[in-house]
Amino acid sequence: MNAVSDKPAAAVGSQSSPGPRRSRWTGKAMLRTGGAVVLLIGLAATANWWLAEGRFIESTDNAYVQGDIVVLGPRIEGDVAAIHVADNQVVKAGDPLITLDPADWQARLDQARGNAAEVAAAAATTRRQVELSRAAIAQADAAVAQAQAEVTRAAAEAGRSGALVGAGWTSRQANEQAVADARKAEAALASARAQRATAEQGLAVAEAQVVQADARRPTAEAAVRLAESNLSYTVIRAPFDGVVGNRAAQLGQHVMVGQQLIAVAPPAQRLFVVANFKETQLRRMRPGQKVVLSADIDSGAEVHGRVDSLAPATGALFSLLPPENATGNFTKVVQRVPVKIVLEPAEAKAAHWLRAGLSVTAEVDTRGADAERLGFLGTAAATLRLR
Repeated sequence: MNAVSDKPAAAVGSQSSPGPRRSRWTGKAMLRTGGAVVLLIGLAATANWWLAEGRFIESTDNAYVQGDIVVLGPRIEGDVAAIHVADNQVVKAGDPLITLDPADWQARLDQARGNAAEVAAAAATTRRQVELSRAAIAQADAAVAQAQAEVTRAAAEAGRSGALVGAGWTSRQANEQAVADARKAEAALASARAQRATAEQGLAVAEAQVVQADARRPTAEAAVRLAESNLSYTVIRAPFDGVVGNRAAQLGQHVMVGQQLIAVAPPAQRLFVVANFKETQLRRMRPGQKVVLSADIDSGAEVHGRVDSLAPATGALFSLLPPENATGNFTKVVQRVPVKIVLEPAEAKAAHWLRAGLSVTAEVDTRGADAERLGFLGTAAATLRLR
């Protein structure tokens, strides 16, 4: 009886088992269906983002932060007397960076000033000589007038004496004396005229010396200005606000003209990015378009900028040896064009990671200067709001 009764029980159990199996398959189907729905939604959102925004974004990782770094060197020869800044110190425009020993250049300035003073004194002396020569001419004119008057008197006296001696009223000796006096007066007149001519020549010489002294004055003054400039060059100053680096100067070092001593890098807000885009990416690129820059130093660090300009030629043509494609073996290579991107000053100033030479990834929105990047989720949300 027990054996017989066990079989129906087993049969009953076998008949009730399909219920749980059917529910398990139903759960898997729901998961697959849900996954398919999520995948379709994701594909639809991706396609929507691509059509609305993604296809207009041109990106390249061949981009680098750059800046107008100035390497400073001395304009004169000298010994380094003082170094006023430390490595990587922030400086303002005009701040002294390095001072050279000014003793020799101060002496040269004093020498130039002394020479200029001597030239000025020589010019004053020649002007006095001109005045003296003019006074001598006036004196000679007076002497000529006096001699002429004496000639007139002596000639009249000789005439009267000659008439008297003929009538016997005076002696022959007195007549001869009168004639001699007349000849002496004529000689004195000639001497006075010669002295006047000499005074005129002296005036011409003095005036020529004045011109010569005046011609030497600009040269002397220029020498003073040059010496003052050389003395000012003993202090090497920062040409603009920035950060000093690459200091090669050492105290007591003797430096020559043009030797590289220290460099000044611009602040972050004056840095820019040069991105080398492929020629196939430039069709819609224009100045003023917005750019998002992601730093390799920190994947989460971003700054915004704008396209400033496109280079007038490809980077290959600016290289030391431009390629020559007119050869028998030719391989076409996609060319790259440098694009200058300026940074938003406020963001650049706040981005303490910005350094010249760093690598970044540049993404240019070619839809226009006023386009707003919403991103994947933002584009999907905007699409849903429109619906």
